[in-house]
Amino acid sequence: MTMEVDILELSERSAKFVLSNTSAAFANGIRRAALSDVPTLAIEYVNLYNNTSVLFDEQLGLRLSLIPLTTDIEEFVPVDECSCDGAGCPACMVALTLSAEGPKMVYSGDFVSSDEKIQPADKNIPIIDLKEGQKVVLEAIAHMGYGHDHARWQAGVACGYKNMPMVAFNDCDECAKCVSECPQNIIKIGPQGAEITGDDILKCILCKLCVAACEIDAIKVSENENSFIFTMESDGSYTVEELIINAGKNIKDKAVRMVEILDSL
Repeated sequence: MTMEVDILELSERSAKFVLSNTSAAFANGIRRAALSDVPTLAIEYVNLYNNTSVLFDEQLGLRLSLIPLTTDIEEFVPVDECSCDGAGCPACMVALTLSAEGPKMVYSGDFVSSDEKIQPADKNIPIIDLKEGQKVVLEAIAHMGYGHDHARWQAGVACGYKNMPMVAFNDCDECAKCVSECPQNIIKIGPQGAEITGDDILKCILCKLCVAACEIDAIKVSENENSFIFTMESDGSYTVEELIINAGKNIKDKAVRMVEILDSL
């Protein structure tokens, strides 16, 4: 069977979709790839020239490292894969400068990037509140890297899935106990008894409280082992659509490399 994707919700940063006719292994592969195998740009080193704020240099550096940066996966490569051998070049590195003096709140939007296409994904992330006379002058060096090496490179911030629920009602006596027990309020009494209509089945959490409430065993709750409801969010390094596509491409590339290795044996 051909794998199917049914988009339920899609925005710039989040998506919800149903992945059908596939295995749990593939579904988990998409989740893992989105979290750890899609490379992104993130601040790794900070050259501090002046810091008279209340934050120690190390604390400031940790804050900066978790600011998501918009990433062009076609233009940049991870440091370990770059031809510069880690020396740092425009193919794997971007410099961002920050110069601020209080009194003011310093935000991520105050950075000045050496590449206009690479900017903080959110301009209003607070970095530090500078008081009168306090200064921060620094240069931040962003490199491409992978989420499996450090959380700073994790583009997927909320990636999860569950099996598609399957709920069957047989010979319902319309006592409505299952209706009151359902925590999602998705069971209704219809012409043929209890039922779940439309997309409400997607809200089922497989708690089986309805099964326990039914005294005549008229309800059966199970899972479709080959269909999965996905929710995914991006930190802004990529749009969620780009994140999903890059995750799938990562799995494909790994499969191709595996075939090449096996063919060489």
